[in-house]
Amino acid sequence: MTGAARSALTLAFLALVVVAAAVWGWAAFTEPFPQDEPVAICEDTTVTAGSEVRRDQVVVSVFNGSGRSGLAGATSAQLAERGFVEGTVGDSPQPAGTTQIWSSDPTNPAVVLVQRQFKRAQVVPGDALGPGVVVVVGEKFQSLKKKQVESVVAEADATWCKATGSE
Repeated sequence: MTGAARSALTLAFLALVVVAAAVWGWAAFTEPFPQDEPVAICEDTTVTAGSEVRRDQVVVSVFNGSGRSGLAGATSAQLAERGFVEGTVGDSPQPAGTTQIWSSDPTNPAVVLVQRQFKRAQVVPGDALGPGVVVVVGEKFQSLKKKQVESVVAEADATWCKATGSE
């Protein structure tokens, strides 16, 4: 093989490698980014009578039922400082005069634990506006109780939305 033929063959091989690399690079460049599966903030869990429910296991969604701007966000932040898991924060679909906890089961240990953080909070039937225990803070809401309740013991079997990643 002559030197010219060897050079031509080498250049052809290198050109083929460059074209193959360009095709592979373009395919990798135009491929969509992988999508992470959203992780649920809580999962329905059954707790038996006599079991302890702690703050770090309870997700609380707070909604503003007053005319005061930022009340739901501030209340949610205070609950998070106490160890609760933050759920959804937003405006309530209806105004509220007092603090309400929307639940169909007022004896649920997660509901009881959240209720004990508030002064004169009432458990009322309502829609699940967000994950976990739903709290609607109203016009008369001033602050959480000074005394923090860390846990409650379930008096009966109950199902609630336990925070994912909690023990």
